[in-house]
Amino acid sequence: MASPGYNSQPKPKAGAASGGAKTLVKAERLTQIAVVLPCALLIGWGAGVLLDKWLHQHWIYIVGLIFGAIAGLVEAVRQALRASD
Repeated sequence: MASPGYNSQPKPKAGAASGGAKTLVKAERLTQIAVVLPCALLIGWGAGVLLDKWLHQHWIYIVGLIFGAIAGLVEAVRQALRASD
């Protein structure tokens, strides 16, 4: 029987993430970058379609797509710069 104070493995520091956890966090950040642009495009397109129907127009969805693309690219670049730290 081992003594209560004996431990063959050192305890990790509190707050220190293991190598596997760091890898998963990095993968999650990169996944967010891949998802943000299509989501922004869909939101912009959806807002444009709603405005088209509300204002009885047929061109506002294009503006929504452009704004969605710009917003998605800006956010993707911001997240990529943050992930490289």
